[in-house]
Amino acid sequence: MSAATTRSRTPDRLCAEAVDLARAAAEEAAAPGVLGEHEGMVSEGDRVVTHFFGCRELGYRGWRWAVTVARASRAKIVTVDEVVLLPGPDAVLAPEWVPWSERLRPGDLGPGDLLPTEADDLRLEPGYTGAEEPPPNSALTEDVADLAEDEDAAVAGGGPAEQTVTPSRGSIAAVAEELGMRRARVLSRYGLHAAADRWEEAFGPKTPMAQAAPASCMSCGFLAPIGGSLGQAFGVCANEFSPADGRVVSLAYGCGGHSEAAVMPKPPQPAPPVIDETRVDPFPLRPSPDSGSVPASEDASSADLGHS
Repeated sequence: MSAATTRSRTPDRLCAEAVDLARAAAEEAAAPGVLGEHEGMVSEGDRVVTHFFGCRELGYRGWRWAVTVARASRAKIVTVDEVVLLPGPDAVLAPEWVPWSERLRPGDLGPGDLLPTEADDLRLEPGYTGAEEPPPNSALTEDVADLAEDEDAAVAGGGPAEQTVTPSRGSIAAVAEELGMRRARVLSRYGLHAAADRWEEAFGPKTPMAQAAPASCMSCGFLAPIGGSLGQAFGVCANEFSPADGRVVSLAYGCGGHSEAAVMPKPPQPAPPVIDETRVDPFPLRPSPDSGSVPASEDASSADLGHS
């Protein structure tokens, strides 16, 4: 270990005492009121010391203002070398950079965006394209090679059109193209299960909508079936009022837009009126003789007094 390295561990006295000079430089670089207390210093080398001040600015918790001061050899004047804002050991830092392929999420792809797939993508597997198979009329095909090896082919009667050559329509490549399988790569079992798990989580039986549904999509008339092995567990919703319209839904999913959910209730019958206005109640013009408090039979004494 050299002497210079040994000396550099001990801070220079004049540079270590220049706290006020470092604070003034930090206050000039920082915004007003965001400079904190002095949080220590570190020796950077011979006659070079860095002072740290806390940062109170929002969004920079744990950061520190670092002011590096130095002095020349045999000089007594300390000068400011650099003022920077650096993260401390407990600083809030941005997350580490993640490749775009790992940051991409469903729904991030917009119009005009291209999403390339890796050659070893686990969601895909090689499909049958017939690229290694020569054309049907090529001399390398098995049919033409068999005819060339046949000695009787040269003396056989008839033209080339009459020879028994398997047409291209009956080849494996033609059948694969007819079934939609002639692609460079097709969905692997892992990719199939991954897609099924995503669809099951978004529109599956465990969602709150399905838990409150009157019935499942299996018995709904708006369910459009799909082919393949996925058709045993999924379908496409065709109800424009459903939250899953146009989405692949699980057969165990359900919503309030089920075709057989409920029948529209009939309007309630009005309550009978309290007063029947359709019937006429007869009212006498004179009160009944026995309706008053005075008896109907008159005696001589009551007649003289004028009682009715």
